[in-house]
Amino acid sequence: MKIETTALDGVLILTPQRFGDDRGWFSETYNAQRMAEAGVSVVFVQDNHSMSGAVGTLRGLHYQRPPHAQDKLVRCSRGVIFDVAVDFRRGSATFGAWVGVELSAENGRQLLVPKGFLHGFVTRVPDTEVQYKCSDIYAPDCDGGIRWDDPDIGIDWGLTGDPVLSAKDRVAPLLRDVASPFGMGAA
Repeated sequence: MKIETTALDGVLILTPQRFGDDRGWFSETYNAQRMAEAGVSVVFVQDNHSMSGAVGTLRGLHYQRPPHAQDKLVRCSRGVIFDVAVDFRRGSATFGAWVGVELSAENGRQLLVPKGFLHGFVTRVPDTEVQYKCSDIYAPDCDGGIRWDDPDIGIDWGLTGDPVLSAKDRVAPLLRDVASPFGMGAA
């Protein structure tokens, strides 16, 4: 597995090796032992799978507060997304900074988004499917979000029109109006 660091400490791009032949290819997308050997020792307890029919479907920016904060390992199993992580840790030198990476079924890349980071993605093609592993269960009482178009964050989503949003994401607060529940090194 190839592991690349990003400008945000702890946010990693992982690219599993693919083994191909005349039938297609095979890839081991997650192996706890190999991840631990590479220095990633997250225990995942829940898998999620979403499908977005329209190009420009934007999901995010989401997080879960402690005690159910989540590390996420995100991959696109059909189509293409632009996947984003935003540092949401109080006291971090990179608080409010973001990184984005294209994940696709073709490139096989995955993004590891640790606790303390906001997460979101936008679809680039129709009928895109995203799968991600989470280190804690979904807890509605710990659910939170920040506006996808927050000017203090300034994410360039690469949109050519208005995104397709959930009602929740349309009314999410701005970063400056939310007290982050995450400090440096806390989960």
